[in-house]
Amino acid sequence: ACGVCGSDISRVMETGTYRFPTIPGHEFAGEVVDLGPGVDGIPLGLRAAVIPLMPCQVCDFCRIGEYQLCDNYNYLGSRTNGAFAEYVVAPAANLIPLPEGVSFEMGAMTDPASVALHAVKKLGIQAGDWVAVFGVGPIGAFALQWAKLLGAGETIAIDIFPEKLAVAARLGADHCINGREEDPVERIMALTGGRGVERAVEFAGHKVTQEQSILATAKMGSIVWGGISHSDLPLREKAVDGILRKELTLIGSWNSSFAPFISDWEKTLLFMGQGRLRGEELITHRLSLDEIKDAFKMMQERTEYFNKVMFFPEL
Repeated sequence: ACGVCGSDISRVMETGTYRFPTIPGHEFAGEVVDLGPGVDGIPLGLRAAVIPLMPCQVCDFCRIGEYQLCDNYNYLGSRTNGAFAEYVVAPAANLIPLPEGVSFEMGAMTDPASVALHAVKKLGIQAGDWVAVFGVGPIGAFALQWAKLLGAGETIAIDIFPEKLAVAARLGADHCINGREEDPVERIMALTGGRGVERAVEFAGHKVTQEQSILATAKMGSIVWGGISHSDLPLREKAVDGILRKELTLIGSWNSSFAPFISDWEKTLLFMGQGRLRGEELITHRLSLDEIKDAFKMMQERTEYFNKVMFFPEL
């Protein structure tokens, strides 16, 4: 199974891949059917999730295990062939076995779930903290769950799509705010007695929600931005003053960690295997590879609601 990331839509329909031709698709899990020369220790038939990032292993960041910051990385699905295909070639080191009971669908969502964990860990959640998640697509929905698992008291989901908010509620969000119907900052202040949330994470990548995440955070709180921006971010004076006067900590988060001992991927699959991290509710479309062209047209034009779209080599 291979899921569609938001970056895939622009990559397929607008910008193209780094090299052409390249098969996209980087959120995937599958079964080992063959081994390359010199590869051993991996049984045929192994069910595994696949880390798409291939680090150089020699730059300064690779040497300290921060592979997501590698200066010279390769990447399945954008720089080399990915998984919108029946077969994909991947390094043996990038395979992580799926625990018993974890489906290929859930395995394919290890990537967005790990990206969410990487960001939420940076928040420094303390027991009982209020946590707001701006943008509750797949990554944001996983972030809500991670926040609870890491000790958050109350969680708030903010989005403009009621369908996504409904899923967030089913996944455990304590409060849901539709940004088209009410001011998220005003509602958050009302919920928290005028204090604001201790932690906020932004996955929409929009200038409006980025500013709202600042305005809604309490004094000495922390904010993590993990959403990819598609426009400039002009901050109003009120927001800039908020960072200063409230002594906020604003942190960027990119991709996920998968070096030994700090692997977001291994933690994600552990919690999936224990049934403590859910994702099936996020899947709105299960399609065959033959339906890719029409599916991407639908997603680009938003002719119907979608959340996580999943492709399968056989249906």
